Amino acid sequence: MTNPFEDPEARYLVLINDEGQYSLWPAFADVPPGWEVRLRDAARAEALAFVNENWTDMRPRSLIKAMEGGTP
Repeated sequence: MTNPFEDPEARYLVLINDEGQYSLWPAFADVPPGWEVRLRDAARAEALAFVNENWTDMRPRSLIKAMEGGTP
């Protein structure tokens, strides 16, 4: 069986959490708590392209805020 997180033929969701971190998620699986859908039912290549285009700063939001002098 192919890993559902790496199957090039599968359909994916792109998720984001409160820290601004993205994740590819198999479209058939329930979205885990704390995550919301940003892109639905996409081919793996399309989902990866979306993440690459939109997740330009890998730091969690709380770290960005702390580095800018705010409170985490």
